Amino acid sequence: MRLLPLLLALLCTAGCAGRPTVIPALPQPVDGSAITLETPAIGRVAMFMSTPSAPAGHRPLLLIHSVNAAGSAYEVRPLFDHAKATRPVYAIDLPGFGLSERSDRAYTPRLMTDAVLAAAAEIRRRHGDVAIDALALSLSAEFLARAAVEQPQAFARLALVSPTGFSGKKPRHGAPGSTRGQAWLYRTLSWSAWDDGIYGLLTRPGTIRYFLEKTWGSKTIDEGLWAYDVLTTQQPGAKFAPLHFVSANLFSADVNTLYDGLTQPVWMSHGVRGDFVDYRATAWYAGRPNWSFTRFETGALPQFELPEPFCAALDRFLAGEQP
Repeated sequence: MRLLPLLLALLCTAGCAGRPTVIPALPQPVDGSAITLETPAIGRVAMFMSTPSAPAGHRPLLLIHSVNAAGSAYEVRPLFDHAKATRPVYAIDLPGFGLSERSDRAYTPRLMTDAVLAAAAEIRRRHGDVAIDALALSLSAEFLARAAVEQPQAFARLALVSPTGFSGKKPRHGAPGSTRGQAWLYRTLSWSAWDDGIYGLLTRPGTIRYFLEKTWGSKTIDEGLWAYDVLTTQQPGAKFAPLHFVSANLFSADVNTLYDGLTQPVWMSHGVRGDFVDYRATAWYAGRPNWSFTRFETGALPQFELPEPFCAALDRFLAGEQP
């Protein structure tokens, strides 16, 4: 975790307007029907679905947003809007984010993976127990990979967009289920200063814009995503999951073991601008017959910047063609 740039960013935006006293309700992140998943393992999880009036025979597609201080299914909105014309499509708000439960509990890769597995099980129940396709952004690629390794029969094809675990010179093959969490950092951040100080600065509108510009590698961000990010970080309980994220509790120390174990066709794509451009470790997987790669001249969210080329490449991959 790069704490110095984070703290500098907070200082740079400290003069921005504070949080509102009246918090508007959070609307749905995508235009679809709402589904509630609930189990003792994951709590209450929101998922959204759309099924075309004239299905084209495509497999259902599950879309999984990234994890950050302002994560939500809005991040996959362009993909949801594109896919719903031709296939059943589902988007999940992961535990601790969006319209899902945001209680004070441990947010771990296990919790997130269980949510992905619960979503996959519900989708398969609705569609004749077929294997589904799935796409995940950034850190959530690790959760999807773990789910696909644990239940390979549930997943047909996997799309990983700007995934974590591809930077650095050394693969991470830690103990199964281990994380990169820093206990001292979690203890430091979990005292009251997180509420009133660090988290408040981290989620000011100006700070959110700053980080989106770093993600885009440009000041030309998606304004709808920014507005939704501002609103979702103001909801009750919004601080809890990001606290575990900043403490690295959600990063898997065995991530490359997970990627090594994937047997499904995998499409990995990424951009070339902004803070998320170190993908040197793609070389470890370039020779594997089930892996393919695409680089877009964008930041880390190509679905917003180049929606048509990105969706065309995704469609080709899901159809079994070269993306």
